Amino acid sequence: MTDKTIILLASNSPRRRQLLALGNWKFTVAVSDVDETQLENEIPRDYVLRLAKAKALAVVEKAHHENIIIGSDTAVVDGISILGKPKDEEDAASMLTQLHGHIHQVYTGVAFYRVSDGKMLTELCVTDVPMRAYSDEEISAYVQTGDPLDKAGAYAIQHPDFQPVESMRGCYASVMGLPMCHVVRALRSFDVHAQRTTDVPMACQNLLNYECPVSSAILRGE
Repeated sequence: MTDKTIILLASNSPRRRQLLALGNWKFTVAVSDVDETQLENEIPRDYVLRLAKAKALAVVEKAHHENIIIGSDTAVVDGISILGKPKDEEDAASMLTQLHGHIHQVYTGVAFYRVSDGKMLTELCVTDVPMRAYSDEEISAYVQTGDPLDKAGAYAIQHPDFQPVESMRGCYASVMGLPMCHVVRALRSFDVHAQRTTDVPMACQNLLNYECPVSSAILRGE
């Protein structure tokens, strides 16, 4: 990685910015605006990868020749249903009731586009998320905070009070919107590396207060 190599993050998500900063890469942010409507019969894997690529390509005109653009999309999937952001408080409560007490999946697709030659790589992370048996009163109190209204599936895994998830054995960062070991793995293909003094997986685990059981396997390409 040269001093001129700058990552362009195609997202306005503060959570994604916080996670990407763990690598100490130089990066800037450009907001992408794409239609997130699910296509007919589109499965979750195809949906998040399509949107991740679309978000990356949507900001090409704002990019420089040396940029590598990162676009990412996260979907909460319960059975065959993709749960987007709730329309209102009633919809948020309904989603949380639907997810209550059982395991669903979070799909995160990440696209990496090198402007100089048009090279595109994609990564997909699928994480099982077991929700705890929170009460109707807890749902109501959480919805009233307003936090669920801009979250896919109507929850933030890291919310300190609601704490919706019972336990996890997958990628926590992916549920927040950016699976960092997948990012590290993909950027290596562009000869972009974190600083030698930066241990991205450990920094991620320290930030999230989570001992990740899958980071080593992901970095090995498994």
